[in-house]
Amino acid sequence: MNKTDKKYAAYVDILHEEMMPAMGCTEPIAIAYAGAMARKILGQLPDRVIVEASDNIIKNVKSVVVPNTDHLKGIEAAAVAGIVAGDADKVLEVISTVDDKSKAEIADFLKAKKVKVQTSKNDIIFDLIINVYHGEDNASVQISHYHTNIVRITKNDETTLFNQHCDDLNTSLKTDRSIMNVKDILDFAESVDISEVKDVLQKQIDYNTTIAKEGIKGDWGANVGSVLLKTWGDDDIKIRAKALAAAGSDARMSGCELPVMIVSGSGNQGLTTSVPVIEYAKELQVDQDTLYRALLVSNLVTIHQKTGIGRLSAYCGAVSAGVGAGAGITWLYGGRYKEVAHTIVNALAIVSGIICDGAKPSCAGKIAAAVEAGIFGYHMYKNGQQFYGGDGIVVKGVENTIKNIGRLGSAGMRDTDKEIIRMMLGD
Repeated sequence: MNKTDKKYAAYVDILHEEMMPAMGCTEPIAIAYAGAMARKILGQLPDRVIVEASDNIIKNVKSVVVPNTDHLKGIEAAAVAGIVAGDADKVLEVISTVDDKSKAEIADFLKAKKVKVQTSKNDIIFDLIINVYHGEDNASVQISHYHTNIVRITKNDETTLFNQHCDDLNTSLKTDRSIMNVKDILDFAESVDISEVKDVLQKQIDYNTTIAKEGIKGDWGANVGSVLLKTWGDDDIKIRAKALAAAGSDARMSGCELPVMIVSGSGNQGLTTSVPVIEYAKELQVDQDTLYRALLVSNLVTIHQKTGIGRLSAYCGAVSAGVGAGAGITWLYGGRYKEVAHTIVNALAIVSGIICDGAKPSCAGKIAAAVEAGIFGYHMYKNGQQFYGGDGIVVKGVENTIKNIGRLGSAGMRDTDKEIIRMMLGD
């Protein structure tokens, strides 16, 4: 792909838009970010707080630990952490520098002040509003469609910012994702000037490897990564790849205070799409340039799948990332368009039914299953086996199958999503 091609610049921009550092699960951290911004607009610590959140955000925040809060969970904890101790300028690392004094202040605020949570009044899947009050003064910050997308700010009931172009996910994202396809992704990955994307890819390697190692070393969540290694050992690269990706999620879902590089709004997806590829690159002893290009394949294939699904869905995002990892691993083995396309389709045929029931320790187990499917999808095709068009939701052509997955995750599972939320809330 030539640098003068508009698609070349678009793929570079998409990577920089989708890959960024975050500390903690991104839904509670988005709440903390909105809280920190609302307190900044108000200009003082509020007397009371009202949080409006869409059902999907409530689902994803309910069971996950908020970092730097002494293991608190829930929307109230996330909002107050941002309000009391957050630095809005750090965006998704908003509560990364909270000290012990501030942790105590967060706990005191939760005990002494009124913090109310209610369901968002609109039908946007990703929507949250933090309303803060002090005496006669008030302020609010609304984030919609994705985690850093502030669409409205008010101060004393007057709107100070309103982004009328952010009315849906596709228009609020800066770069058009509809151009993406597997063939072009591979062309771009093989031809891009690595200096244009090296910084973000190296951060992904450094951050995600560090938290994965911590997940193995420490006692986090259900210790899925450690159990995999204890059960099957570390001699098999497939087990190591699955275990380390899962271990990163073990740590992250249980409040580990280390950052990750997220992909498509998710740290778990960032871990899943990168860590297995990094481990296979070590096993195959490839050079750094080859690793960077394999990560471009895995990240962009993940983003491509997520474009049709959306940020939040009843469709587990780890599946998209595990399939992306499988594509990157296939490329490391010398596979190109034909092999990568069949890997994607084979893997999607196996694990596309995994549901998302919020962020919590079992995400690590789903990650392990998704990575397994991505790797197995490659080995199936290598051994002359594949799933064919007409096998369930698989249709002829990788782009058509990805389109079906987008339809399944966005429209097809809408009622499933609502039922999952009702179950989680005890309705």
